[in-house]
Amino acid sequence: MIKPNGYDEASTQGEFEQIELGGHHLIIKQVSEKKNKNGGDMIVVSFDFANNDKQPNFFMNQFKEDIRPEKKWPRRGTSYINVLDSKGNTSRNYKTFCTCFENSNNTTINWVEDPAAWCSQFKNKIIGGAFGIVHSVYEGKEIAPIELRWFVTDSKVAETKVPKEKMLSDEDKAKLAADNTTITGTPDFVAVSDSDMEALPFN
Repeated sequence: MIKPNGYDEASTQGEFEQIELGGHHLIIKQVSEKKNKNGGDMIVVSFDFANNDKQPNFFMNQFKEDIRPEKKWPRRGTSYINVLDSKGNTSRNYKTFCTCFENSNNTTINWVEDPAAWCSQFKNKIIGGAFGIVHSVYEGKEIAPIELRWFVTDSKVAETKVPKEKMLSDEDKAKLAADNTTITGTPDFVAVSDSDMEALPFN
């Protein structure tokens, strides 16, 4: 058999394009209110790289290429943000997301009690993100994927510097030493519930 067209450029199963370090233009696909493991309020922000980004539709392309029966939205296209810090005040990460959202869209967040109404105002709106290397532990091994480190205003993406590499925390070092880490899923994907699956791919 002769080599088929596009053989050298074709990817293998499980092989994905790497995220480029630094700033990226994002589009918010979905925001939902959840509870963290301690029962505290948190939001889950699902996003993709916008059409004007250097890697447009990055996570949607990964989602479409996922051939498993139960599709999973890429983990690195999701940000989990606690609303309050350990002292019960607004967390820095939450304030950063809200401020960058407002600045990116020249708008003011509508603070309403209804979760659905509050979350819907973010859908398909723009924001920026700074991506850097984050060391973590998966299945007893140290991995170092490129992930969202923090949100930025969309107009400042071009001037966003590459975040400093985040090394293993003391807790992760202890997990690595004990070799008893239990994580579900894969480093690149998170499980999606049946109710969430209805919303994917966020159309």
